[in-house]
Amino acid sequence: MAETPSPAPASGRPPKFGVALIPLVAMALLLGVGYGVYKIKAQVLLVAAASLTAVLGLALGFKWKDMERGIVDSIHRAMPAILIMLSVGILVGSWMASGTIPMVIYYGLKLISPKFFLATACLVCSVVSVASGTSWGTIGTVGVAFIGIAMGLGIPLGPAAGAVVAGAYFGDKMSPLSDIPNLATVISGSNLFDHIKHMMWSAVPAWLAGLVLYVIVGWKYGTTSVRSETLDLILTTLRANFRFNLLLLLPMAVIFYFAVAKKPTIPAMVLSSAVAAALAVLVQKIPFTEVATAMNTGLPARTGVELVDKLLAKGGMMSMMETQLIAFTAFAYGGIMQTTGCLAVILDRVMKLTRQVWSLVLTTIGASILSAMITGSSYLSMILPADLLAPIYKKKNLAAKNLSRIIEESGGIIVPLIPWSMAGVYITGTLGVSTFAYLPWAFMNYLSVAMLALFGFTKWTMAPRVREDETQAGS
Repeated sequence: MAETPSPAPASGRPPKFGVALIPLVAMALLLGVGYGVYKIKAQVLLVAAASLTAVLGLALGFKWKDMERGIVDSIHRAMPAILIMLSVGILVGSWMASGTIPMVIYYGLKLISPKFFLATACLVCSVVSVASGTSWGTIGTVGVAFIGIAMGLGIPLGPAAGAVVAGAYFGDKMSPLSDIPNLATVISGSNLFDHIKHMMWSAVPAWLAGLVLYVIVGWKYGTTSVRSETLDLILTTLRANFRFNLLLLLPMAVIFYFAVAKKPTIPAMVLSSAVAAALAVLVQKIPFTEVATAMNTGLPARTGVELVDKLLAKGGMMSMMETQLIAFTAFAYGGIMQTTGCLAVILDRVMKLTRQVWSLVLTTIGASILSAMITGSSYLSMILPADLLAPIYKKKNLAAKNLSRIIEESGGIIVPLIPWSMAGVYITGTLGVSTFAYLPWAFMNYLSVAMLALFGFTKWTMAPRVREDETQAGS
């Protein structure tokens, strides 16, 4: 999807603009109704959209072999990032088993300050989500604990839930262990660590501004001691089931060294996983067979406390399978769109609206938010705009990490603010707070979008392309 669409093969005739729009409109309807209303799996709907596009291609005179070759070529370009996804699954599973992630969660929860409850809730949820790579897991465990504390202290639940959501999704989007940044880089053709570093320009200022606002708003709250049975249970269980020491930071140190030194990503993750596996055996005394299971399907339940086991049951290669299926099916759809010339015709029209950098950025933001509202899916809110706009970024000599940053921050991170989205429904059901109640207080989620728009108008941080293959570190 990151490549410029090839000219239509001689075996078929180029479609008119109205015809070229049919697959795009069909996919929007399939995802909006099928996923948004009936909750059908996105990958099934993407296969249906690809099939419809293939039928249209046959009607235009294109051969199936040409379209099949387009699918294979499209998926081939995504394979390096797909391999990174698998490596991430192994990494998360090994870090859970070694105690690296549990230790970060434990000391993150110990930071709770009674005088600055909202800021602390956001900060701790950010730390836990970065460490675990899951916003939903953080909200469903640590977030629930904070809501319980807020109820005990008489703090309004809207601001409390907003701080939890903002922190959890900040950590999710900044974590190399999360599927959201991994998918954003796959579909945009950028490098994972370059993407995360580039996203700091917008994410960190928005997050810091949110913390300041939480301090101001929450100044009148939290003057009593902050304790919670749920919080105590999590802390006690983690401490009882894991041995914590500085050695557990070694797997993180490996990742940070490779990232700073701009070394290849996959070897970094494999080496870090090996170090974590050794620590799991030597420090945590977990049998190697259980460590291997954690790297494949996630850490087996071992604490006896359902709430904590739910938080720790993350990672493993199998946890990345659904994300990879979505990526495969999206690239199949994109491959047929390119081969039949439909994408080229649409892009030619879109290019007329994106002559300047600011208009391209605003178009990307608008497409991401619209996709989020139509589908209610973090994945699809990034896939649809990237599929349409990646070739334009390349043609304008803008780095793919610009696109991956924008679609993640104006698509994937906006989804939890949409009441009918899966994230919105999950958060409301888990925390017992309506989307409209916490939406105004999730400052980071929409301040990031404002930062992106500012960058578009000023061209500040809009990095140019420096190499053909932008999946390599240092692009």
